[in-house]
Amino acid sequence: MKNDEKIRVSKYVSFLLRHNPEDLEMDGDGFVDLDELVSKVKRRYPTVDRNLLIKMVDESERKRFEIIENKIRALYGHTIPVHIHLKEDKQIARLYHGTTPQAARQILEKGLKPMRRRWVHLSPTDEIAREVGKRRTKSPVVLVIDASEARSSGIKYFRATDNVYVCKHVPAKYIKTI
Repeated sequence: MKNDEKIRVSKYVSFLLRHNPEDLEMDGDGFVDLDELVSKVKRRYPTVDRNLLIKMVDESERKRFEIIENKIRALYGHTIPVHIHLKEDKQIARLYHGTTPQAARQILEKGLKPMRRRWVHLSPTDEIAREVGKRRTKSPVVLVIDASEARSSGIKYFRATDNVYVCKHVPAKYIKTI
């Protein structure tokens, strides 16, 4: 399978598991049956099989998905109500958010909000945040969040993967540009 087709398959799986499972039966924790997902994806992308999908999940740098036994779910990025049990991180001192210059101005005034998603997504390094920001603009702005100070006022951060932290919101007073 060519790389551009792998990207399309990954985006379709993300859509199904994060935003609209369509006719897939999803439990409250966001899991769907792996074989049912493969069958659904195969209708649109006939070359996809179980082994290929598992390999895509295992080899993904971003670790967007989790497979447990014969079930799969997205780990973050949901717009639909699912309950992902993430462990609170009480140590990280700074987090980063890559965004467009226009969005950065609003964030610096109003804070970070989940917008259409259920969580605000943050990165553990400015390099990762810059790469995330490049998905929307060639010249991203990287914002730094004083996680320690925000935590002292009740903001909780959760580690979704090695490269993605989430929280419900970040008030503007804890955010600065790099």
